[in-house]
Amino acid sequence: MRTPRIYLETTTFNYFFEQKREAHADTVKLFEEIKEGKYQAFTSAYATRELLRASDERASRMLNLISDFGITVLEATEEADALAATYQEQGIIPPGCTVDAQHIAVATVNDMNMIISLNFKHIVRKRTETMTGRVNIDLGYKPVEIHSPMEIVERENA
Repeated sequence: MRTPRIYLETTTFNYFFEQKREAHADTVKLFEEIKEGKYQAFTSAYATRELLRASDERASRMLNLISDFGITVLEATEEADALAATYQEQGIIPPGCTVDAQHIAVATVNDMNMIISLNFKHIVRKRTETMTGRVNIDLGYKPVEIHSPMEIVERENA
């Protein structure tokens, strides 16, 4: 069986360092599972641009996770941008949230199995997963699952 290909949206890098956030432990566990080879992990130039908006020290720490955990950075492409625009035109992602649409689109065009995010406002929503899945099928892509780290990490005594 092929190792699942997962796309890490910007919030996963942020929560890795947010020790007081409820999702912190599961996010760290997700990165451990990536290091163990349970997942083949990807992020994108869209995410790295967002990470660079943090303070210099914080941005550096988050960007270091990419190399420390062997995460592949996908390029921003016209294909992904066009698909993201379609998500927005269809009313799936609001007009002011283009980067959220770009995350889903770049994961789609690069054949990811799952998007992992902690953005519950626009990305980690059943409606978003269902509607982007329909658009993807209509345009010849496959639907992509959308989950939070809490939904996919292995738990002891589970």
